Amino acid sequence: MLTIAIYQLWGIGNNYDECHADVKKRTSHIWPKYKESASFSFQIDSYQAKRTNEEKRDIVESFSYMAFEGPIKMKNPDLPMVVLEEYDLEVRDPKRVALGLLVGESGRSAWNKYDLKKRKYISTTSMDSQLALITANMAHAAPGKIFYDPFTGTGSFPIACAHYGATVVGSDIDPRSIRGKPDRNVMSNFVQYGLVPQYLEMFVSDLTNTPIRKTRWLDGIVCDPPYGVREGLRVLGSTREDLQKEVLLKSGVPAHLAPGYIPPKKPYSFDAMLDDILDFGYNHMVDNARLSMWMPVANDEDMEIPVPSHPAMELVAVSIQQFNRCALSISVRNVEHKMLTTLAGARRLLTYRRVPEAQVDQEALRTREKREEATGVTADDLNVFRRKYFQGFKDQQQQQVDSETASS
Repeated sequence: MLTIAIYQLWGIGNNYDECHADVKKRTSHIWPKYKESASFSFQIDSYQAKRTNEEKRDIVESFSYMAFEGPIKMKNPDLPMVVLEEYDLEVRDPKRVALGLLVGESGRSAWNKYDLKKRKYISTTSMDSQLALITANMAHAAPGKIFYDPFTGTGSFPIACAHYGATVVGSDIDPRSIRGKPDRNVMSNFVQYGLVPQYLEMFVSDLTNTPIRKTRWLDGIVCDPPYGVREGLRVLGSTREDLQKEVLLKSGVPAHLAPGYIPPKKPYSFDAMLDDILDFGYNHMVDNARLSMWMPVANDEDMEIPVPSHPAMELVAVSIQQFNRCALSISVRNVEHKMLTTLAGARRLLTYRRVPEAQVDQEALRTREKREEATGVTADDLNVFRRKYFQGFKDQQQQQVDSETASS
């Protein structure tokens, strides 16, 4: 997805004379194989420069010594040859020239197809189509595989996995995001892209209270878990003892079975959520399946969030997306101040492989199962990232006020 194309190298040099000599040295023995019957085409790809049509024609004719006699076919030829030129800025002659046989092109055209601006159902948290496709690619989504997103939202990741042919399942703690509206919902996106055959099921659930049976059947998990910045992370449950027991209505019907019942939610640790995702992958993924998830990270050393680990989940890739500083307008004491966020920050795309059961360190696994859970009770207690995020704004806001007070 990030590669433009793949070529079989036929020759390379610092100029055309060197390139021609290398082509003859590397490939002259295979020219007779394609001489008479193979269709062919030539294209010129210049990096940081532009060639006229006349120049392109002269370049193509300079390779006439290969003496291909087959038909010229610009669309789907047997030999799609490409001349690659690399230039320095404002320099007339290329610094490197290569001839390659096009083996395959990337799937970048899908970026435009799945552009969020053209999608029927989205929200403010919908993952960018490029990043969703890259995530699905890192997790090896493919036909014959079942992929799951436990934080589906509007379905960006399931759509991306379905693009690669995987059958998809998704869930979300917020039923509104899945249901949407009658004409705009997750299913309408699958209809829009002709991916309904890859749609298996979407349901309401949180990761810690999943109805999914604990058996290994998933070929991959992709997700962008909530960071709990705008509002603290929550899961089903309650910190109140009276709500942890079954509540009966006057009619004798359990409260949770009554129409319109809204289950209570309790604060949830961000670190615990990351651990729970890995535990879920361990319990539900087949051998060598992949889990790709996003998590926040800040550039400042004191903001660093450790990459979570699991004895049965091998970390195979860490990809970082950098964020730019963004300008904010904040009202302080009824005076509007402009400032830059203290969190230039970034986020990571983590990709794990489910280690085959026979290779899992059982002692490390038992140690992990005995770990103590976080004991905080508020959103800030449980989510260090959230607390530091807002504390960063408060510190800079105070510095701005102090500076203006001193200058006045």
